[in-house]
This record gives sequence, C-alpha cells and structure tokens, in this order.
Amino acid sequence: MSLSELIAGVEAHEQTLTVFNAGASVTDDLRDRFADRNVRVVRETTGSGRPGEFLTLSDDDGVYAATDVESFYDSLEDRERVLGEDAAHSVLDHLDETLFTSWSIGRMVAASREIEDRAWRVGEGALHAGFQTLSTLEGELDLYEGLGDSPVDVHAYAVPDIDPPAHTTFQLHLDRSAELANSWFVVFDDGVDEEATTQKCALLAEEREPREFYGFWTYDPSTVDYIVDHLETRYGMLEQ
Repeated sequence: MSLSELIAGVEAHEQTLTVFNAGASVTDDLRDRFADRNVRVVRETTGSGRPGEFLTLSDDDGVYAATDVESFYDSLEDRERVLGEDAAHSVLDHLDETLFTSWSIGRMVAASREIEDRAWRVGEGALHAGFQTLSTLEGELDLYEGLGDSPVDVHAYAVPDIDPPAHTTFQLHLDRSAELANSWFVVFDDGVDEEATTQKCALLAEEREPREFYGFWTYDPSTVDYIVDHLETRYGMLEQ
C-alpha cells in the first residue's frame, strides 16, 4: 500500500462524534474545532439526562470510544496530558487518525515541529522526514543537521531538483517518484515496542491542491510502524 493509498483509507473512514446532554454551544464549538476533519459532530440527549454531559466516537461498526465532555476538553487543552491510559486518550487517538483537509504550509510546519521536538526530547530512535524536493530540504538544513547530530537516527527523503546540499549528520534518500514529490511526512519511531510507553507519532499528508495538504497525524504504533516499513522498503537505498 502506497502512502497515498494509506491516506485514502483514512479518508474513507468517516467518524461521528456524538455529544450527549450538552448545550448547543458545545456542539457548535466542537464542529468549529473539527471543521477541517473527516468527522461529523451531532447532538443527542438521553431520556433521563444521565449520566451527564458525555460524548462518543463511532463509525459504521458502532461505538468504540467514549468520555465525559469535561475530560475531553481538558485533553484538548493539553494534548500531552492524554498520553496515559484514559477514556479521553482513546477518543483523541481515534480522532487523530481522521483526515484533515486543506492545511496551509504554516499549519503543516507547526505540526512537523511538534514531532521533530518530540524526537529531540526523547533523544533516541529514528526520525523520517519527507521534504518533496531537495530545495525544500536545503531551507531546513541547519535544523536537520542539528537533529542528526543527536543520538536520533535521521533520514531525509526528497526528489533531486538541485544538487544535494552538503550534509554530514543524517542520511539522504533520493528518488524521482511521484510519491515523494507529492508527500509531506514526519515520522518518529522511538524503537519502543510497548504501547503504554512508546512515543511513536507521525504526520502524513499529500499535496492535492497547490500548497494545500490533505492527510492525518497519528500516535498509533502500528500505523507508525507501517509507514516506516514502507519507507525503508521503497526508499532504503542511501543517497545517490
């Protein structure tokens, strides 16, 4: 499965976030928050009004995550708080793997920086980043030379539109494939297999309109592993 096919699979999986026993302002707020995501937000009430304000996440196969509204908002305010095992963590993990639409360069850069910063803080594992072209990588050279000078194993992927820039601390993977030309990805694999402690995460998107990107991010270890396996299998050769 190509990177584009992986994105298409996420896109086809529409989810429904149902808000129970809360005011219309909560539903409207969540619709605004997830307006660029492939998720439908609806409002419902229980007959008894119990157990208070809560929400569920579901798809065609049924409900697979739930939490109370207050916990969900707490988690939205600080994503790092939900790295432990709790219900809000489950809901946000599933929402992470919904498609986002027409993200600008600024939002893509901000999301990429979060993953790069995580790799820096963890200080081990591997970081894989797709820049589309070498000229784009050239503008990020100082940052990636710094990351590569840490214990993190850094790999950069690009289509060679210019001569490769001088570099010493990371591995460069060159290919003229349409996949690399159209894909923006930043993938961190900390090398930990235990799901409860792993810091694995990934951003994967494709450019469907000029400088507008469609894709998803994920904290799911199996999805991160799949992306890394694909990159290593398809582009395992070093710079040419």
